Amino acid sequence: MAVSLADELSQALGKRSPLLVMVSLEGCPFCRIVRENYLAPMREQQGLHVVQVDMRSSRMVKDFQGATLTQDELIRRWEIKVAPTVLFFGSGGAEIAERLVGGLYPGLLWRLS
Repeated sequence: MAVSLADELSQALGKRSPLLVMVSLEGCPFCRIVRENYLAPMREQQGLHVVQVDMRSSRMVKDFQGATLTQDELIRRWEIKVAPTVLFFGSGGAEIAERLVGGLYPGLLWRLS
């Protein structure tokens, strides 16, 4: 789970990698599939820096500017309504690729392979 997105991004960029953020929802079967079958192996095999934030979570996280808010507030600020959603962040916390939205999104799983 992410505690500070700025710190996570710094670590990712230090490895010349984007930061991948997976927005998840407890009990979501598609989230589990994406997390366990795609993101975890990519993290292990390719060294991608992946963190998770959870919808409806009151756990605190610092955003890219250092502001502290709940994970759910952050997700609402990003205007995400579907889990799973995978985001790709680069320098300065800018999104650098199209969001991958939903487990039924055509091609989501092959796009992560």
